[in-house]
Amino acid sequence: MEILGATLRVCVDDLETAIPFYERLAGGRAQRFERGGVQVAAIGCFLLMSGPPAELELLRKVAATIAVKDVDETHRVLTELGAHIIAGPIASPAGRNLIALHPDGSVYEYVDRRP
Repeated sequence: MEILGATLRVCVDDLETAIPFYERLAGGRAQRFERGGVQVAAIGCFLLMSGPPAELELLRKVAATIAVKDVDETHRVLTELGAHIIAGPIASPAGRNLIALHPDGSVYEYVDRRP
């Protein structure tokens, strides 16, 4: 399993106000999409999310998004290591993803760039 990088997940009350700050901080433009009623902006290593409180409560439980070369291989390795796959693999706007509960109780999203 090859880890390519990580994205910091940031839940914000007002996405429109937060985007200019993070664009200047990261030196890039926001890539925006919506998923399940949550507005998302990807800027550099930051993933900003804004939406209904109940949705954000769930999203806050995921510590980070980890980019991997292949979600299927990641699924196999995580399972062999004793992680519990909570969701996925499924298609997402950024590629395929899964959410895993590590044996220590941490929750992470893993995503690849495959269609």
